[in-house]
Amino acid sequence: MMDYLDLALTYGGFTSLDKVYLTQKLAHLSDEDKLAFITPPPSVINAYFAEIYQKQSPQAATDYYFDLSCQLHLLMKEPSFKEEKPFVRLNLGGKSYGFAYESSNKVAQVFSEKEEVVTEALLFELAQIFPRYMIYIKENRIYMTPLVMEGLSFTPVVQSRYLLTDVAESQEYLRFTGYNQEEVSQVAAEYAGQAYYVWSGRTAMIYRKK
Repeated sequence: MMDYLDLALTYGGFTSLDKVYLTQKLAHLSDEDKLAFITPPPSVINAYFAEIYQKQSPQAATDYYFDLSCQLHLLMKEPSFKEEKPFVRLNLGGKSYGFAYESSNKVAQVFSEKEEVVTEALLFELAQIFPRYMIYIKENRIYMTPLVMEGLSFTPVVQSRYLLTDVAESQEYLRFTGYNQEEVSQVAAEYAGQAYYVWSGRTAMIYRKK
C-alpha cells in the first residue's frame, strides 16, 4: 500500500512539522486526490532541480526528477506546455522548452512551447546540459536516454578527408568525435543509421547505430 505521508515528506516539499496537518488532509481523499495534493507545483520542482544541478551535478538533478516522476506518477507520453502535470523547464537557444520522463527506463522527451525547427546545434546544446544522456530524434520528437556507450570497445577507422574529427566503430555503432561540432556533424552525415548526440568535456560526439 502506498504511503502518501512518506511520499509527501520525501518529494512534496513538506517537513516533519507538517505530519499532523498532512494526516488530517489526506485522511478522506481518494488515492488520485492524495497524489495531487502532495505533488509539488512546477515552481518548486524547477527550483529544486536547478539547485541540485548547480550545487551537486546534472546527474543528481536528473536522478531527483526521475525518482519524483516515478513516485508521484508524473511520467508522460504526451508532455506539453498545457502542463497537465508539472515538468522541468529549459531555455535552449533563447527559446522555451521543457523535458519530462515518459517511462521507467529513464527515457525522456524534450518539447518546445512553440513550434521550432530542430537543429543539430540544439541537440548538441542539450547534450552539453545533460552529459550523461544521449540525445536523438524519433518520429519528429526529441528524446533523451541514458548514455550506454561506456565500456564498449571501439576501433579507429582510417580516413584522411577530415583532420579535426576522429571516426571509430564497435560492433553496433560508429562514433564521430571532435572539438568542432560542425565538422563532426558533417562527417556523421555521410553515414546512415540513427544518430545520438553526446557531449564530453569540450568534445562533440555523434554515435550512429549500424
